[in-house]
Amino acid sequence: MKTLLAWLLAPALAGGWALEASGAADQESWFEDVTLSAGVAHSHRNRSFTNPYAHIMEGYTALGASAAVADYDGDGDEDVFVTDSSQKGSNRLYRNNGDFTFSEVTVQAGLAGGNDAQNASADSLWFDYDNDSHPDLLVVRFGRSLLYRNQGDGTFREVSQKAGLGRYMNAITAIAFDYDRDGDVDLFVGSYFRPVNLFDPQTAHFFPENFETADNGGGLALYRNDGKGGFSEVSRQAGIRISGWTLDVGHADADNDGDDDLYVAADFGTDRFFVNNGDGTFSDRTEKAIGIDTKKGMNVDWGDYDNDGHLDIYVTNITDDYMREGNFLWRNNGDLTFSDVGRETESYDTGWGWAGKFFDYDHDGWLDLYVVNGWVSAGRESYVPEIFQMIISENEKSGGKMDLSDVRKWPPMGNKSLSGYQRMKLFHNRQGELFADQAARHGLDSEQDGRGIAVADFDSDGRLDLFVTNANQPPRLYRNVRPLTDEARWVQFSLRGVRSNRFAVGAQLRLRAGERNWLSFVNGGNGFASQSSMKVHFGLGSAQRIDSVEIRWPSGLRQELGPLQVNRIYRIEEESPQATVLATGGAGR
Repeated sequence: MKTLLAWLLAPALAGGWALEASGAADQESWFEDVTLSAGVAHSHRNRSFTNPYAHIMEGYTALGASAAVADYDGDGDEDVFVTDSSQKGSNRLYRNNGDFTFSEVTVQAGLAGGNDAQNASADSLWFDYDNDSHPDLLVVRFGRSLLYRNQGDGTFREVSQKAGLGRYMNAITAIAFDYDRDGDVDLFVGSYFRPVNLFDPQTAHFFPENFETADNGGGLALYRNDGKGGFSEVSRQAGIRISGWTLDVGHADADNDGDDDLYVAADFGTDRFFVNNGDGTFSDRTEKAIGIDTKKGMNVDWGDYDNDGHLDIYVTNITDDYMREGNFLWRNNGDLTFSDVGRETESYDTGWGWAGKFFDYDHDGWLDLYVVNGWVSAGRESYVPEIFQMIISENEKSGGKMDLSDVRKWPPMGNKSLSGYQRMKLFHNRQGELFADQAARHGLDSEQDGRGIAVADFDSDGRLDLFVTNANQPPRLYRNVRPLTDEARWVQFSLRGVRSNRFAVGAQLRLRAGERNWLSFVNGGNGFASQSSMKVHFGLGSAQRIDSVEIRWPSGLRQELGPLQVNRIYRIEEESPQATVLATGGAGR
């Protein structure tokens, strides 16, 4: 659900920021839709409700289509976990066969649960909570989330209560990183609704109380890892105080001081930016860093889009006929402040945006953006007039002091559409100055109701592929087939921590080749309803070799290696004097 007041009350704006048209028949497409041949075409299904408010709730909870990537079995191939939300629906674990096909192994792995009468899957996250080098799995749910421990033999065991994660939360997003730099990853869980039982609510007052400033949402919880297999909730002690309608959370080192900071995308209330103080606490710097206004966020991804050595933030929003809040591209000013350059770079308008991911799909050395969108695509009749009438009526009754938390005030959506049938966007980065939409050219402009984007090199050929989830519809798996020419070189790194957490989440990599420099990092789940590969990928353009790569590990160790060859996948272990080649030029391992 997204804030609607400005969208409903503002007039439709003509014109807008035109994106470059790019659908000419003579242009080569660099992505192939391999969903069917890969064996991952099972459809997501939304949750249906049987409580007294079911006819109202179902349109507003069209979420839960997520995908998370990790090599869960240690065979070198990236696997995918995909969520479903229906009561009898199964989440799915797809094991990568190494030939761009996948085998569903959900039951064998012990992961077939996740949805029942009192819980609905909303997101998922791979993270190594016990530091044993096997990625464990968190199934994020409306209700009680589930933590599955990876037993190292291809199977999982549910340990939620034992680990201290049994709280009822209505969670919708989670990321994991080592905020206190003690060697293990901690867990940040964002909730949309407050912890009311959505499946059997004992009150009708659980919807947002206000479109612009509602703070009756689920907020954000920080669980500190005790290093012994358990978690303790330390949100307030750490300075995390949010009661807004959280949709996404993202982490990165905004000021290059070695501590990862936090951006929270909150619906019905301002986004929040927290600076890591380096002592186990955070400070809320929202007002100074990004300002406080009525615009809200739905996605958080970090990347250095302009190659200036500072990590920037991409936050999706709504740009539609009646509401033109637009996406934020927060350019990092290098002093813990950010400037929104969404309009200037023409990355502002993606309709009703959900996940947005930075990745260099063409290896020219500049981070591009893929954005999925669309809320509910159903019948021809629009839902907007009924929402508009509700607002007018409630505003008159309350004398301008609306309280919309009573779900009974909201009209049922039925088979009406709300910002549906919108085309996805693939923004090509023009050297950090502008973005031009190339989705039609590459066959990435589906009109499905997109939710999550998982970016990974599924065939270890150096090219980044896309797994896209869609609400109440099948996913799309796109294989990147861009020719590997002398103008499109690349390198990937798989890091292993020793003093740092095992998957080196939070590690920064600074790469130099000739006169060009790049910055990237290992992220622990950034992006709405999705988790991308923890391998770090760089497009290198025409660079013939890598002069050096500096790794800034979460432990504080700084390590420099090089020169290195291009078109390689390397493994680097903390404190090791050399990199190990895992794959070469797209060849098998």
